Amino acid sequence: MEEYLVPTGYGEGEFTEKKSRFIGRLWPAATEAEALAHIQEMKKQYSDATHNCWAYLLKDGPARFSDDGEPGGTAGLPMVQVLQREGLFDAVCVVTRYFGGILLGAGGLVRAYTKGAKIAVDAAGKSMKRIWTVLYIPCPYSFYERIRSETLSWGGVVRDVQFGSEVELEVLLPQARTASFLARLSDLSAGKVEALETGREYRALPV
Repeated sequence: MEEYLVPTGYGEGEFTEKKSRFIGRLWPAATEAEALAHIQEMKKQYSDATHNCWAYLLKDGPARFSDDGEPGGTAGLPMVQVLQREGLFDAVCVVTRYFGGILLGAGGLVRAYTKGAKIAVDAAGKSMKRIWTVLYIPCPYSFYERIRSETLSWGGVVRDVQFGSEVELEVLLPQARTASFLARLSDLSAGKVEALETGREYRALPV
């Protein structure tokens, strides 16, 4: 299964450029129907806006965009290019504009819609969709912080920690790094800490 970046969640940001108000919004969207639903919702909710420009990029589907009345190539295309540069898939972005009375020119529009998409991406955050190995790691308290630190440094995620007679961690590691992580775990604990693989999950987690 492929690994790729997707939005962590919904993101929104806004700014004003020469009295025009721009609002960028980004959602995860696994299908074209889901992407179009978000677009239609924004068009309906912000029907009083001058423009609701949009773009979406799907891993197993098309990349589509619309200038929604702005000069050709000044809105939708720059937005989809932001998604491409960010390496982001399964994402839909809508940038709403309320015209402030001052023309921005083609270059100004490209910069504004690029910025609108970028601030939405930054607000949404990124998650990596990949195969994760689930590990159960019981360890003495003296090793807890070290193991937690190593997990993070190997690109893993500590999903759960239980404190009892010893510490019990549930961590997720990128599948490709699991064998090397286990070898490192054995080295740093001189073989005193052993991890048990309890499963594998294909999912997106924040990076």
